[in-house]
Amino acid sequence: MSKGVHVAHNKLEASLQDQHSQGGHGAIPLSAGMLLVTLGVVYGDIGTSPMYTMKSIVANNGGIGTVSEDMILGALSLVIWTMTLVTTVKYVLIAMKADNHNEGGIFALFSLVRKVAPWLILPAMIGGAALLADGILTPAVTVTTAIEGLRTIEWGHALLGDGQTNVIIITIIIICGLFAMQRAGTSSIGKLFGPLMTLWFLFLAGAGLFNMLGNLSILRALNPIRGIMFLFSPINHSGIMVLGFVFLSTTGAEALYSDMGHVGKANIYASWPFVKAALILNYLGQGAWLLANNSNPQMLAMDIVNPFYMMLPEPLRPFAIVLSAVAAIIASQALITGSFSLVSEATRLNLMPHLRIHYPSDTKGQLYIPLVNNIMWVGCIFIVLLFQNSERMESAYGLAITVTMLMTTTLLTSYIAGILKHKLGACVFALLFGAIELCFFASCLTMFFDGGYVMIFLASLLFGLMYVWRRGTAIERTQTILLPVSKYIDQLNRLRNDETYPVLADNLVFLTNSPDPLTLDRDVLYSILDKHPKRAKAYWFINVHVTDEPYTHEYSVETFGTDFLFRVRLDLGFKVNQRVNAYLRQIVGDLMASGELPPQHHTYSIYETRGNVGDFRFCMLRKMLAPETDINRNDHRVMAIKYAVRRACGSPARWYGLENSAIIIEYVPLFARMRPAVKLVRTQVPLEVQIEEAEEMEVDIFSDDLVNGNEAGRDMNVDPTELLESVADTPEQQQLDGLENEQLNDANF
Repeated sequence: MSKGVHVAHNKLEASLQDQHSQGGHGAIPLSAGMLLVTLGVVYGDIGTSPMYTMKSIVANNGGIGTVSEDMILGALSLVIWTMTLVTTVKYVLIAMKADNHNEGGIFALFSLVRKVAPWLILPAMIGGAALLADGILTPAVTVTTAIEGLRTIEWGHALLGDGQTNVIIITIIIICGLFAMQRAGTSSIGKLFGPLMTLWFLFLAGAGLFNMLGNLSILRALNPIRGIMFLFSPINHSGIMVLGFVFLSTTGAEALYSDMGHVGKANIYASWPFVKAALILNYLGQGAWLLANNSNPQMLAMDIVNPFYMMLPEPLRPFAIVLSAVAAIIASQALITGSFSLVSEATRLNLMPHLRIHYPSDTKGQLYIPLVNNIMWVGCIFIVLLFQNSERMESAYGLAITVTMLMTTTLLTSYIAGILKHKLGACVFALLFGAIELCFFASCLTMFFDGGYVMIFLASLLFGLMYVWRRGTAIERTQTILLPVSKYIDQLNRLRNDETYPVLADNLVFLTNSPDPLTLDRDVLYSILDKHPKRAKAYWFINVHVTDEPYTHEYSVETFGTDFLFRVRLDLGFKVNQRVNAYLRQIVGDLMASGELPPQHHTYSIYETRGNVGDFRFCMLRKMLAPETDINRNDHRVMAIKYAVRRACGSPARWYGLENSAIIIEYVPLFARMRPAVKLVRTQVPLEVQIEEAEEMEVDIFSDDLVNGNEAGRDMNVDPTELLESVADTPEQQQLDGLENEQLNDANF
């Protein structure tokens, strides 16, 4: 850096900075309040799994009539150890150690391992797209399932009837309410849902414990050998496909990892033992009830038996159904908040466009992205209208998550081998979890034509968006040339003193993406010097850097040893409104006070005391495709799609608070290399030939009437002067003449 470097670390809003100086960003600490938020935000999906897991296993094994001690103990063992291995070991104990500045999720994991191997971006993109697709489906499935569950009680059946119309209407209303409240922020939602989910897990534990006390031998299901024996036993009528139903017990594990940034790993570590104990107790209670009622004639007469509800005393069932409906609705929250985190991480990795992000609290991990929220909102309603009932939706449920889990296993294996340098541990990890999740995937794949194709379609669209954005960014970088500013200081100095050009502005400002303080994009310098030279008293090149602190207000300046050229880096906290115009005026005032920038006197002003800060004009460059761009046809399509997506994501002028500022928008071609132009050959076409070609007129049915009409007019021998005079006498023409005279008088005035 040159001697002109001016590092101000200036408190642009000192009072606001002092007010929040205690709110540093780091790991979210363990606290009773955040434990409540964690229960309300993170565990909704996995916490509702007891409602349908054992029901699915029993129903697909032949029904309650096939229930035996070995069957129940084996199935429970598979459920308990799947939860232990996948959720506890893989995600809580291993994956959560691989955090990126306290952020979790598959993209945060990729950011840690991307230097290990370039191809790892592909599993990250596939897994991220699948998880985002699941985030669209999960609210639709859980809310529809919850509303349909009301039919099991008398007043609920009277409300809904036997058709699906009322179910669809109520489901859409609840989904609209759920997405509308997202702008309040994770913390506010967690405080609302936390007490309800705490009650839910206490209810799960109590109901399970009440039933298992009558048969403590059910604890033998804790033996993993029981699960392995059942998996390969003749009493397992589903064969290896039983794992597809067992997998339902751990569907929220990936969301748990993604939501780590919202609540902090310490709060997940502290709350997970309570949640897991409640889940295991409830599963054991369901198993004990099934063994006690496997020969009950009333149960044998039922097509499908749901032990979750049936094990409860009949007077308690209405309360359980209403509570489970509320819990199922809350389950959607984990996927929604996880989707916000995923998109935020994808934006940092240049996998998705820059989007407007709101931070409702002082913690950066708790964020809200309006555009993502609205897209998921519309997507959920579309899914509800497409499938209309939960049975069809459940056919697609789980397929996307198994894909994400497999991709996460791939990245974690690379993390263990490449970052932690434990190659043997990486092999064991890959073999163990790869085998488990491949079995899950094979089981879920059988439901592809029953609805799973919708998830694959959504995931493919999202993967395509990521591919286009990443590929487009790579193309732009290959076409971009960064030039050293120092080589052009003399030209810029001559231009600002060249009186043959009018002064465009006192301060001409460019917003730049490159953080390098000594270089500029070629297009910026081309705009100033070549594309109609832009004369200004001072040139500003601003780079905005968002920090991990909520209320940072700092800047640094590179002056290149001049008093007219300034490369500014604005360090703004993630909760700070990025009003570049207001901050830049303060920076100009600071530099004038220090003598680094000459005063910019005003000749005219509405104020009695004229200020020393001149006017500002912001020049925003937008790249566009040019036919001469030296890229192939496929890359040309990629860039066209990327620019279309970028236009749909909003204007940078709004992001930086420049709506009311003087803005110049210039379109610059996307090329640094041009295809060689085809050389034109000069020829001489005889004048007679050109006249003959001009006189030739194509005659067709569209022009015949006009030609005939013109010929008829000429045959009338009407004097053109008389025709004009007759037109001039019409009221319409007199009115037009009057308007024209008024405009001429105004112009002369």
